[in-house]
Amino acid sequence: MSANIMLKSVPNTMTVLRLAAAPLVAALIWADDPEVGYPVALVLFILASVSDFFDGWMARRLRIVSKFGTMLDPIADKVLIGVCLLALAKVTSDGWLFFVPALVIMFREFFVSGLREFMAGRSVSIPVSQLAKWKTTLQLVAIGVLIAAPVCPEMEFVNTAGLVVLWVSALITAQTGIAYFRGTLDHVFSS
Repeated sequence: MSANIMLKSVPNTMTVLRLAAAPLVAALIWADDPEVGYPVALVLFILASVSDFFDGWMARRLRIVSKFGTMLDPIADKVLIGVCLLALAKVTSDGWLFFVPALVIMFREFFVSGLREFMAGRSVSIPVSQLAKWKTTLQLVAIGVLIAAPVCPEMEFVNTAGLVVLWVSALITAQTGIAYFRGTLDHVFSS
């Protein structure tokens, strides 16, 4: 295999690895082990989150954007965020302070995915907005901080900081979902 072909496969490989890491990170969170589970989950989560930036940057920079990568990248993001939120929901003691923003995030992701599928059936694409990219970044930061909180229980502010960022990301998540819906109203309600 030539170096050029190997280089072209790196972004997609990073996306596939991010997708594969998601259930492992979730299982480590679910185990609720501050000594080993959370530190390993945090390292894997950070690597997966950083790969989200680098796979897209590399694909654009080297002009090797593929249909497979374009399709799989947002799925990998949603799976990583979704399964981590579900695992955190099992172990959190924050109650509604965690569940409300987590539900907003999950609802919006399903809603916009369905909206994109509907619009694709009408041959209309919905491009990702810059604000939507920021909401993904904030979601990843919030989850990372919440995974880190049990590693350093003496620093109670870490969990609080994670919840604050989660709420901010949920507000932006809702805003982007509403914006996408408003932008498609003519197509949704036309016959």
